[in-house]
Amino acid sequence: MGGFHSGELAVQERAGVRQLAQRLSPMLAPPDLSGGAGRFLAGRDLAVITARGQDGRLWTSPLVARPGFLTGYNASLHVNAVPHEGDPLHDLPAGQQVGMVAIDFAARRRMRVNGHLTRVDGGLHIEVEQAFGNCPQHINPAHRFPAGPPRSITDRSALIARADTFFLGTIHPFRGADASHRGGPAGFVHLDGDDLWWDDVPGNNMFNSLGNIAANDEAALLFLDFETGARLHLSGRARIEWTGTDRRVRFTTEARA
Repeated sequence: MGGFHSGELAVQERAGVRQLAQRLSPMLAPPDLSGGAGRFLAGRDLAVITARGQDGRLWTSPLVARPGFLTGYNASLHVNAVPHEGDPLHDLPAGQQVGMVAIDFAARRRMRVNGHLTRVDGGLHIEVEQAFGNCPQHINPAHRFPAGPPRSITDRSALIARADTFFLGTIHPFRGADASHRGGPAGFVHLDGDDLWWDDVPGNNMFNSLGNIAANDEAALLFLDFETGARLHLSGRARIEWTGTDRRVRFTTEARA
């Protein structure tokens, strides 16, 4: 099913960018990973996936491997990696919608890939329904996430407070999951008791993530420590807070890993 869904349309209208977004709707057409998109994916060593774990919760997790672990052809993507043991998505079940973002920090490029997870057999097989690039803003070119097993986190609050990057996972009840990159100056994510919030800055005006939140408040956050390899997974609920056309997202944690 192509085009924007009702949540995306509602956020675009509220933000006053409905006509600008409409010009980008062809990006949501069925993808072909046999050309440039597939070559970009093949060169990556980091992707982030949003899916439901065995606990039924929405989580967002890193996939780290040597370049070549993402292989696309036509509308199919094979991922020659799975989340590490102990990750909330380590044993993620097949037969569900997933979202993924692959990122090249050095070149400040990212690509979102959304589709249906058909098999999990030592790798992931995804029938892709959407694949499109995003703008380069707020990507820190100095970042590189180390390979290897996860490291423990000594101070969750400090990791969040100094973060200039995190990943947001959302899901629409019928149109599928999404994983997106969020960036800004260190400290752009604010702690407020059990909540976190951040200002939503102008982007491509498609509002894939916020559109999902408008339709369904389930969300997941992933914070990475690019020096140690530690990662913090949060699963909970998100809502959009509006001031005119400006907005922030408030997230309430219900589970962490």
